[in-house]
Amino acid sequence: MGPTLKSMFEQTVAKFPNKEGIVDVRLGTRWTYQEWDEEVNRLANALTDSGVHKGDKVSTVLFNTAEFATTLFACMKIGAVFNPINFRLTSNEISFIIKDADPKIVLFEKATAPQLKAIANERTHIGFWTIDEQRDVALARNYYDVIEGVDRTRPDYVVEEEDYYAIMYTSGTTGAPKGVLHTHRDMVDQALILTATLRLTNQDRGLTVAPMFHCAELHCTFLPRVMMGASTVILHHFDAKEMIQTIREEQISTLFAAPTMWNMILQEKFSKRDFETFRQGLYGGAPMAPALTTRLHETLGVQLIQAYGMTEMGPAITVLLEDEQLMKAGSAGRALINHEVRVVRTLEDGPAEPDDICKPDELGEIIVRGPSMMPGYYNRREDSEEVLYKGWYHSGDIGSFDEDGYLWVSDRVKDMIISGGENIYSREVEDALFEHPSILDAAVVGEPDEMWGERVVAYVVKKGDLEQDELEEFCISGNRLARYKRPRRYVFVDELPRNASGKLQKFKLREQAESVTE
Repeated sequence: MGPTLKSMFEQTVAKFPNKEGIVDVRLGTRWTYQEWDEEVNRLANALTDSGVHKGDKVSTVLFNTAEFATTLFACMKIGAVFNPINFRLTSNEISFIIKDADPKIVLFEKATAPQLKAIANERTHIGFWTIDEQRDVALARNYYDVIEGVDRTRPDYVVEEEDYYAIMYTSGTTGAPKGVLHTHRDMVDQALILTATLRLTNQDRGLTVAPMFHCAELHCTFLPRVMMGASTVILHHFDAKEMIQTIREEQISTLFAAPTMWNMILQEKFSKRDFETFRQGLYGGAPMAPALTTRLHETLGVQLIQAYGMTEMGPAITVLLEDEQLMKAGSAGRALINHEVRVVRTLEDGPAEPDDICKPDELGEIIVRGPSMMPGYYNRREDSEEVLYKGWYHSGDIGSFDEDGYLWVSDRVKDMIISGGENIYSREVEDALFEHPSILDAAVVGEPDEMWGERVVAYVVKKGDLEQDELEEFCISGNRLARYKRPRRYVFVDELPRNASGKLQKFKLREQAESVTE
């Protein structure tokens, strides 16, 4: 019998029973691995008592909580399929996922109850459990009432490495989400690889502040820490001030945060003493502008590692290590252990051929295969066959390798702007804008143009007084951008549409740009 997340967790409990396993700042809860294991067993038995069996789905619409982490491993104990749902989605979007996944149980909290009210009324065959008090969702049961008095002994279920561990829905940056299937073995391999890459030990104390429903936090940092017997401190949601305070008080050594979160930390007051125990920051979910990488090094003095990937791959496929951050700023790094990454020439019709490999610095589509690749999408056979053509995952990202073997991600295929027959990669324009000290966030898309086909429009989140004329002069100075690449229009906004993992939802900006030109 091969390794599973169930066996991984139970091995850690056996090795480190009295070590602090999990801390929930919101609840003030501190559990050793032994205490946490007993809570997991209790919930696993409560789920089976409620009719959940191997292969059944259990969904969560939760922020970062000890209950989320306990539900994940309770599902692992009985072979149920875990389905963490983005708590920021609308009621209609959550309804789509619940209808598609058809879970037996949905766990939620007071903050997410409004999105579930109508769904619970429609789907009465599903059990809805709340982790705190609320009165909005009809017939919902209280989580703690359900597990009260339930046996804490380990449930006797056989779980195999090829059993499905989770259905994780894609972030919907390009449209309706798809359910990505992952097996137990997928995630054991991902955890092993990330443990080695991040050099985690049982002495580490990790902070979970990015959303746990997203695979970047869950699979790249949380599961690897559990595998090694490290401690995890959970913040309910991201707040820059609380995050800095928690790093200091809990003596945090490692965490994952999206680039926008790192940027928000830089806006706060802090000293390097706040980060005395902090050795490493992982980032991903979106590229980090080289200017921001430099500021983080200079201001915090922290060591950064970038992971690039996608839900379908577990997610990480490449990594840019600490000593490469400035030397190769803007790169996605090199392939992870046991991963093959190629850049291949794109075709107008049909998927790119895996053997039609691009030369160094030649742009093409990024394709990959590795041990954590999904077996397919849930209930979407044709989509699965298309994206896994010839055994390679076709990412839809445009990029190139340099002479040193580092991957550079230029854009999504759908985000490339074609103006006057010239290809413009929005990443290049965004990186130039991020060099301006008054820009907090920026995104570039194409909008229709009668003469050139498309023209560049920049959506900008600024601090202080910043006008379009100043930005135009900034782009001209120092030959930052060729004339045809410069934005023809700037739109100043309070925030950009991002999903909870920090990825830009550029389709929303394109829709907005097109509506202006109609």
